[in-house]
Amino acid sequence: QKHQDDDDDEGETGLTEEEKEEEEKEQEKLGKLQYSIDYDFENTKLTVGILQAADLMSMDSGGTSDPYVKVLLLPDKKKKFDTKVHKKTLNPVFNETFVFKVPYEELGGKTLVMSVYDYDRFSKHDVIGEVKIPMNTIDLGRPIEEWRDLESADQEEPEKLGDICISLRYVPTAGKLTVCILEAKNLKKMDACGLSDPYVKIQLLQGGKRLKKKKTTVKKNTLNPYYNESFSFEIPLEQMQKILVAVTVFDYDKIGKNDAIGKIFVGSKATGLGLKHWSDMLANPRRPIAQGRHCRPASVACFFLLP
Repeated sequence: QKHQDDDDDEGETGLTEEEKEEEEKEQEKLGKLQYSIDYDFENTKLTVGILQAADLMSMDSGGTSDPYVKVLLLPDKKKKFDTKVHKKTLNPVFNETFVFKVPYEELGGKTLVMSVYDYDRFSKHDVIGEVKIPMNTIDLGRPIEEWRDLESADQEEPEKLGDICISLRYVPTAGKLTVCILEAKNLKKMDACGLSDPYVKIQLLQGGKRLKKKKTTVKKNTLNPYYNESFSFEIPLEQMQKILVAVTVFDYDKIGKNDAIGKIFVGSKATGLGLKHWSDMLANPRRPIAQGRHCRPASVACFFLLP
């Protein structure tokens, strides 16, 4: 059973004092954020303004970023706000405000976190840096408006969303890609009752556009759904290098929006295990076979779901 590689090779740094200073200086260059904080005592409302950012560190290959800011009042992670994404800039002007309703006596135990992210349509958004303000360290008697340098964000243990096991096969002579969704395991609970109604959506993407999509059946009240369902797509060999397959697990909801639990990508544009599994499949082309609705015991890979 294979999983995404974890980078856990952080040993002792063994740096000299000068190198440490140099490194600290480098870390300071993440950029800065201008924000405002105002507390309305009468209505117990905390208004946070995200005004602008400047000199952000570029996260994209073109020397730029697509920044947006996420605002949280920890320890509550449920209520979070995002600004709009500003394309291709390191000096975005946001001018957006967000309101948290918090009784004054509870404010002291909260920490305001404003994290600047680089938006990416297909992969996990990179965090550029953050400003963290424990609310018991500031004077709320007057409105605050100030600039602060971004600091490296705490790379928290990513929330465990579950695993998904899939297999791929490709028949070049027929130009047919078969994606088999075998099962998902240990899915994150999405419903109040502690269970979910998961289904899986497969999307074929090319150059940012969705070419095709297919869905599995919905499995009721389970965090360990077994599907054993396969889906075929016609893709000529020359197009296979340009395809990215997005596999997303959703929690079906009869009334509201179906929430995404997590997703993975496989394809020549994917990374890590998603790229390896795709390359292995292309290196082992299959002969055409009568394909039923069930999975054939081709090589199955299990992935950690990502947000």
